[in-house]
Amino acid sequence: MGLHKIFKIVALALAVIGIIFGIMIISGNEGQIDNMMYVAYAVFIAVVASVVLFTLVNTFTNPAALKSALMGLGFFALVALVCYFGLATGVETPLRDGETLSAGGSKLVGAGLYMFYALIIIASGTMLFTGIKKMIK
Repeated sequence: MGLHKIFKIVALALAVIGIIFGIMIISGNEGQIDNMMYVAYAVFIAVVASVVLFTLVNTFTNPAALKSALMGLGFFALVALVCYFGLATGVETPLRDGETLSAGGSKLVGAGLYMFYALIIIASGTMLFTGIKKMIK
């Protein structure tokens, strides 16, 4: 039995269980909401596990995909390092609850914001470049 067939059977079983719990909730038995949440958690875990598994298998069996993934990871790390060491500054900051945010924590928050902005600019530029490139062809 192939892996695809097993996934189809598991998906069908979870769908039937979800439909049963959904009907029970609609009919006025709100105590079944916890059971419905367990089914949702199971589906979520199954989806995340299969995505991670198949992504890793595909990445490690295809040398071109591995090279591309490592290059992307390297560029991401480069952007993170530039944002942390080059752009962010750390200042101790008093918080509303009386605690104090350390200079290192403040620098991490600043670097995260700079990185967010940088990645938005990079993504927008890439989409714009590809759009213009397709229009020219």
